[in-house]
Amino acid sequence: MLLALDVGNTNITIGAFAGTQVFGRWRLRTIREQTADEWGILLRNLFTLAGLDLSGVHGVIISSVVPAVDQPLEAMSVRYFDRKPMFVNAAAKLGLKVLYDNPRDVGADRLANAVAAKAKYGSPCIVVDLGTTINFDIVGPTGDFLGGVICPGIGMSISGLFAKTARLPMVDFREPEKLIGSNTVGSITSGLYYGFIGMIDGIIERAITELGPATKVVATGGQGEAITKASRFVKTYDEDLTLDGLRLIWERSQQQ
Repeated sequence: MLLALDVGNTNITIGAFAGTQVFGRWRLRTIREQTADEWGILLRNLFTLAGLDLSGVHGVIISSVVPAVDQPLEAMSVRYFDRKPMFVNAAAKLGLKVLYDNPRDVGADRLANAVAAKAKYGSPCIVVDLGTTINFDIVGPTGDFLGGVICPGIGMSISGLFAKTARLPMVDFREPEKLIGSNTVGSITSGLYYGFIGMIDGIIERAITELGPATKVVATGGQGEAITKASRFVKTYDEDLTLDGLRLIWERSQQQ
């Protein structure tokens, strides 16, 4: 069994793979102060509830954009799974070229997205990853990672709107009942939902102009499914895209 962890600024997504199938999937808050033992106890409890055996883990792979948690997670992996984890970076066996100006600057999650998108959907392909930020990760026609676009995330924007205004309420990101809001909550909900969809569709449309009409588009991340309901271009939601990318990178790293 392979344990894959995708460490984001807000959440850590965890997947336990038996072959290509995810048998356990969990999402935890990214707590930078958490110790190795606290992470280990959390994972032990999750495994127990899912009926999984910690001793069955033969490998651990981590994509992380939060350096503060790397050492505790590495210590947790060694202490609780008796495995030194593999941390993903541009030097890993990705199966594609990274055409960023400095490949070391690319977030490990974006690399995993590109690897999975190429393998599962072909190229060219655009991944819209809706997390703390909204990342557009782009695999070009030749199957190389070209780079992409990074925008402020939905949660970040909602928090900023609430924090910087005196009377506007905090709202959830969801599809509104109607476009034209007849109250403050409805107006904000509509503005957020259709505003982000408009931004996402606008960027994708420009990217497709460069990449060609055969470009595939897939969404992943927390709010990805909500986007697919109204977007003109995003019709596929793949919850496990990043985890699948980590699995593929791990499998390639084991090949001689």
